[in-house]
Amino acid sequence: MSQVTETMLVGTSALIERLLKGQFICHTTDEDGWRALKNPDTRERVETYLNQINRTIGSAGEGEVFFCGYQQLGDNERKVISSQFRDICNALIPLVEWLVLVQEGSGQDAPLSEGVAVRLTELQTRIEDTPAFREQLAKISHYRLFGSSSSNVDAQIKLVFKRLVELGYLIKPNAEKQIFIATGKLDYLYEVIRFIDETEGLSLEAQAETATQRDLV
Repeated sequence: MSQVTETMLVGTSALIERLLKGQFICHTTDEDGWRALKNPDTRERVETYLNQINRTIGSAGEGEVFFCGYQQLGDNERKVISSQFRDICNALIPLVEWLVLVQEGSGQDAPLSEGVAVRLTELQTRIEDTPAFREQLAKISHYRLFGSSSSNVDAQIKLVFKRLVELGYLIKPNAEKQIFIATGKLDYLYEVIRFIDETEGLSLEAQAETATQRDLV
């Protein structure tokens, strides 16, 4: 291993490890790592190392979210990607319905995106006061992705948000406060949805985009 590679590994090993674990690096989840990858020199050094193991830096959200992909696709790589894509597709409907509920319940004009805060207590109050929202939450929480068996709004919504933190779509910066922040993985999800829309004609993203209009009807 060259001295340059050794030096690079010392300075960016933790960042490379996070990328190889499948984490999404954005301003919200890892500001230092995000700034490092926004720096052309650092990004080139990380890319050089990743290329040695058939990996490359991918991006989403107009270059604001970084993740690790394969540089070249062989049979094994295609199997891994197919499995990952299948997992995302299986979770799409629950996630899109949750995004619509959050948008409607929060009265936002646009779908949730990286860096936006969701105040769980306020959202829960709105849901409890609106029968249609309660029905939506019950349906969402009982999907296999979340697996709730409760009929209680408090238990349902807390389980859904806990699971979304585990999946990397949200973070909870302060354990004492019920405030969650959306991560860049959501922006990646939107790109997957757009890809499916274009190839399959499912129009999943439109559900989120028209949520506010439906709320006003």
